[in-house]
Amino acid sequence: MMKKQPLGRYIVCDPEICHGEPTFRGTRILVSDVLEQVASGMAWEAIVDEWRGVISKQAIAEAVRLAREALVMNASELTLEMPAP
Repeated sequence: MMKKQPLGRYIVCDPEICHGEPTFRGTRILVSDVLEQVASGMAWEAIVDEWRGVISKQAIAEAVRLAREALVMNASELTLEMPAP
């Protein structure tokens, strides 16, 4: 059985919360939802306000850093096959 796994200071995977998807510690806020807000160009201050201050800019920065690390580590699996010209 999977148990609670910290991914950083602010982010955790807990099978008891949101089916084990990464969330911000002590919340049910999905990291993927916040990363989507970042990707859409939303200002970090606005993201903090949207979640009523439950997550911080430091937590957002950790999510972005972890997403970057995951991208770098898995880039070869994510590359698209380009059709021949």
